[in-house]
Amino acid sequence: MDSASPYQSPQADEVVDSNSAAARGGGPGSEPQLTWRAVLVGCLVGSVISCTNMYIGLKIGWTFGASIIAAVLGFSFFALINRRLSILETNIAQTAGSAAGYMSSAAGLVAAIPALEMLGYKIEPIPLVCWSLSIAFLGVFFAVPLRRQMILVDKLQFPSGTATAETILAMYSDADEAMGKARVLLWSGLLAGLFTLGYHFVPQLESPPLHEWIPLGFLTVIAGWGFTISLGPSLVGAGFLVGPRVVLSLLAGCLLAWGVLGPWAQQAGWAPGAVMSYADGPRGWLLWPGVALMVSEALASVALSWRTFVDAIRGAVAAIEGDFEDDRTDPTQIPNSWWMGGLALGTLLTMVIAYWIFEIPWYLTLVAVALSSVLSVVAVRSAGETDINPVGGMGKVTQLVFGGLAPGAMSTNLMCAAITGAGASQAADMMQDLKTGHLLGASPRNQFFAQLAGILAGVVFVVPAYYLFNSAYEIGGEELPAPAAHAWKAMAELLADGFGALPPHSEKMVLAGAVLGVLFAVLRRVPSIRNYVPSGLAMGIAFIVPAFNSLSIVIGLAAYLIWKAVSPQSAKKYDFAVASGLIAGEGLMGAVNAGLTIAGIGPLT
Repeated sequence: MDSASPYQSPQADEVVDSNSAAARGGGPGSEPQLTWRAVLVGCLVGSVISCTNMYIGLKIGWTFGASIIAAVLGFSFFALINRRLSILETNIAQTAGSAAGYMSSAAGLVAAIPALEMLGYKIEPIPLVCWSLSIAFLGVFFAVPLRRQMILVDKLQFPSGTATAETILAMYSDADEAMGKARVLLWSGLLAGLFTLGYHFVPQLESPPLHEWIPLGFLTVIAGWGFTISLGPSLVGAGFLVGPRVVLSLLAGCLLAWGVLGPWAQQAGWAPGAVMSYADGPRGWLLWPGVALMVSEALASVALSWRTFVDAIRGAVAAIEGDFEDDRTDPTQIPNSWWMGGLALGTLLTMVIAYWIFEIPWYLTLVAVALSSVLSVVAVRSAGETDINPVGGMGKVTQLVFGGLAPGAMSTNLMCAAITGAGASQAADMMQDLKTGHLLGASPRNQFFAQLAGILAGVVFVVPAYYLFNSAYEIGGEELPAPAAHAWKAMAELLADGFGALPPHSEKMVLAGAVLGVLFAVLRRVPSIRNYVPSGLAMGIAFIVPAFNSLSIVIGLAAYLIWKAVSPQSAKKYDFAVASGLIAGEGLMGAVNAGLTIAGIGPLT
């Protein structure tokens, strides 16, 4: 993510100074911050975003942050009723919103949990709520002792946190512009929601069957391989956000997988089944080189960031061993006893729940938590330096470790990796929020409470939404292909069964995908070309999801580039608002469509 806020107004062109709170005369005691209204609006917006994140995450494998949306909508709502939030209340709203918004990924509902269910396991709602809470709280407690070292001593940038602070200050310098962006976001969401409801009854709205309307044999052939038009608002909106490098990587992967390798494998008799069959068709065959590409790039990126790893561990040791004293006289700071006690209780709770639900021995859970604490430090430092949180890479490292500690135990492999993913996700998110708060002069203690409230609210919303989608659709199927879950599942199967898990004659392509992923990671270290190196993650995802999903994102990028060429000022001002509305609108109405499907109310055409 760029360090510039997508909502940034002309008044916020300069980077926020670390002393900005002092410069404007603010501080933790000078204005209200931890208020019920700020926490509630942040929890509500963040929880809604978490549900939409789960929907788009199960479609394409990515999720998006909630901080800026929570800040803008919270500010705009109370400004509309003439009861404006203070700057620090808005910061609390974005903190709670951010914590809630990431719960779809922190709880494992985009990757580990659906991967486990694809393997035949079933998890009841109450155990899943308990599991989600236990692992998500760990990340918050991991982050607290790192704040002073990472933010005050090392002064890491944390670009998303800095951008959120810039956005909040910009809104208070130009309230009319902030209100305008909120209106655009809401109208975009409303139109996307109505379109989503419409295509439930008339599917041709989303997927116009050009190959049926235009009698050309070529269109019929490529449609059989997924090269059709799909106008789902969430993926079109994602095309606005992820940038040309990622979108072009998706397109390249899509053409290579579904236009070249899939037909080749089917023609050669290696994948003779139906195109979309996982059992014996090209889709199941393409899964493996795609996963190899994703995993190898993620692991190589972690390995090549060894300096970040070393610096992160040194910083963590410095922070915990007493480079700073716990200031018990400062009511704005988080006492050491809080995070230590919380970490101890969270670890105990995770051990009990992991054994209760997944029969994971307590000592293996303890190893997973210890590994999570170390890798969370790396994730926090990576987010601070580059704004990239390598959750996927951290999860794969844990899967490799537990492939050795618990060979053949796929549920243990997946869920211990989920502990690491949750820790890395929530710790990095917490630190981005603490950076925002530091720049605005907020109380870390109040942000700590807001984070905990956001996690609770996010779980309350996102777990029922997961079961709603899971009841209406086959997760991992055509509607919700769940590429991240397939990658986790494939890794667990490979570690359990060895190369016998691979489809016939796929070994060479798996090796090629792994080599290509490592090559991409190495080339990304060269500053002069890094912006032109394809994304292995995006290319790998394009191997797993149907071709039309990748093409939807390409359509989104094309629409954005046309808009930018026609009206660059409006595109710069409103692109993030339009994209966020498209994603949220389809995600929310997607839940309604799922309910209609369960009720047996289907298409009219």
